[in-house]
Amino acid sequence: QVQLVESGGGLVQPGGSLRLSCAASGSIFSIYHQGWYRQAPGKQRELVAAIISGGSTNYADSVKGRFTISRDNAKNTVYLQMNSLKPEDTAVYYCKSVIRRYGQTLPADYWGQGTQVTVSS
Repeated sequence: QVQLVESGGGLVQPGGSLRLSCAASGSIFSIYHQGWYRQAPGKQRELVAAIISGGSTNYADSVKGRFTISRDNAKNTVYLQMNSLKPEDTAVYYCKSVIRRYGQTLPADYWGQGTQVTVSS
């Protein structure tokens, strides 16, 4: 089995910063793409940032210049550094990793449990 465990969410004032972490564990042969998504109340889940195995990244226009995605391959962990946070960044943040397990031929999507980020004064 594979598990993704997120941490780092919380309440922060506008202009503040948070760092989210997502650690993958289990029978992992290889990790391909990893990404952070968010879902605000009444809205669809949206991609915030993604990083592929080669290290290339892409971001939603709404977070460019403020958020940074990175990964530590040795720890099977992906991070999301969020700076200059705005109230509209308030949402539940989910990580997703495309992982190939030992004994499996094809990779599959795995999701974290979600972590709440609230930006409010």
